[in-house]
Amino acid sequence: MTHRVAVFVRDGALPMEIGIVHRIFGQAGPGLYEVLTCTVTPGPVRTDADFSINVEHGPELLETADTVVVPASKPDDEARPMTPEIAAALARIRPGVRIASVCTGAFTLAAAGLLDGRRATTHWRSADRFRALFPQVLLDPDVLYTEDGGILTSAGVASGIDLCLHMVRSDHGAAVANEVARGTVVPPHRDGGQAQFVRRPVPEPAVSSTGRAREWALANLHRPVSLRELAARESTSTRTFTRRFRDEMGTSPGRWLSRQRIERARALLEETDLPVDDVAERAGFGTAASLRLHLQTELGVSPTAYRRTFRAERV
Repeated sequence: MTHRVAVFVRDGALPMEIGIVHRIFGQAGPGLYEVLTCTVTPGPVRTDADFSINVEHGPELLETADTVVVPASKPDDEARPMTPEIAAALARIRPGVRIASVCTGAFTLAAAGLLDGRRATTHWRSADRFRALFPQVLLDPDVLYTEDGGILTSAGVASGIDLCLHMVRSDHGAAVANEVARGTVVPPHRDGGQAQFVRRPVPEPAVSSTGRAREWALANLHRPVSLRELAARESTSTRTFTRRFRDEMGTSPGRWLSRQRIERARALLEETDLPVDDVAERAGFGTAASLRLHLQTELGVSPTAYRRTFRAERV
């Protein structure tokens, strides 16, 4: 059955965030998603730009949604995140429906009580205000996105892309999400735990200082890859390489390498009939037991269960 995604917009909506949801889910493939936009009162909705958008659907659409996405609204998110009309609209969402926010849309979810006791994030500039308003929420302002009990939140606008790709990947596997990413010309995966903002004492270099090492690592995932080898590819010390890598990628070389191995294993499980032992070897985990441990830690499933779910969908 087609999965219905309802984008709930409010006055002051950010057009780019609305477009992200339509773009990512809309490219996932025929029949996978239906993306519709709704608002409290159908008709023109003011944006934060010099134009309005016409929204045809009212809040009743939320009653039929499988996923609800709440983009940011400026400036009302922080000043007035909830009104009786918005509260009544959100009350229409069925129990168990996946709910997500982009950027300061998290203020609305928190004001509705949906984030109480849950881990969440929002734009780093709004973190102090968020904490003051919603101390009951476990705010983590240093990540790209979070997922806690079917409620997802993301940081700034670009991390909304990461969040939507994460949901597509969770629904239909890495191969579908990667194809969407290729069509959108964005990285196929940025781990939610990556830092959303890194202060740098100097401007970002025009040319990546770790790109050759990353390219070499991806070509050699099947074998052990040491930090010393990565640093040697850039003719630098391991300490300097690690610092530069964190500045450019927002995570450590080891964590990045582990993510690439997981993604390679997922693709092989989805797209081939290779035995799990061979998948583990080609992805650089060495043994099926090691692959099983990493996949269970990252995704909560075994390689066999993952293949059963996503390989069957693609055959």
